[in-house]
Amino acid sequence: MPAPQNRLKHRLAAGETLYGCWLGMADPYAAEMAATAGFDWLLIDGEHAPNDLRTTLAQLQVIEPGPSAPIVRLRDDDPARIKQTLDAGAQSLLIPMIESAAQAERCLKATRYPPDGFRGVGSSLARASKFAQIPDYLTTANDQICLILQVESLAGLAALDDILAVKGIDCVFIGPSDLAADMGHLGNASHPDVRTAVFDALRRISASGKAAGVLATEDGFIQDCLNAGARFVGVGIDVLAYVGALRALALKYAPPAKA
Repeated sequence: MPAPQNRLKHRLAAGETLYGCWLGMADPYAAEMAATAGFDWLLIDGEHAPNDLRTTLAQLQVIEPGPSAPIVRLRDDDPARIKQTLDAGAQSLLIPMIESAAQAERCLKATRYPPDGFRGVGSSLARASKFAQIPDYLTTANDQICLILQVESLAGLAALDDILAVKGIDCVFIGPSDLAADMGHLGNASHPDVRTAVFDALRRISASGKAAGVLATEDGFIQDCLNAGARFVGVGIDVLAYVGALRALALKYAPPAKA
């Protein structure tokens, strides 16, 4: 019995355009609700949301039975954290702040068992192998790992062609917010210079044959990113959807008292 097929990886490889939502509420109940919405993928955010390994695991467990493919964004490229998250059952990882081909290669190797990489072998006690119920897990797991690398700085853009040359990476994701900050436009990811840089990067990624990814929550920006070649597109964030709906409801029925 081989490792489970990673439907996200295979759909990206088939050239599909997939839409997803960021999960930042760090709660399995909220993740289970999101899993009923119909997104192609849901990203459990371990970089900016208050997630740890156990909250990530709990969200993987409630998302996996549904139609949305779970992805985990780690807080950094620490190989030990990569190993633990894969052992917990994640098959798709997004790793932030990639700025060189050497860093990209290291991330790739951290997700692969030898001889292709250096992922530590502990599958007999790992959820990933269904606790040793998948006898061929060690020999088949590598082929089902989807690795998405996030480029979000000027240094990353300068090294983009070298990063794209690393074989085995499934998707390169552009982060407009951090890129805007690095370009001197903190809090203004819609600045024309930032948008130009994002579109140029998406076109270069698409031309390389890898899937191009981006987080874009405005309709016009989403369409412009699609036109530039984006195929892995985050179109919402659960936290913003939640507070936006609550604030609109409060404003409708309990507006602030006039001074």
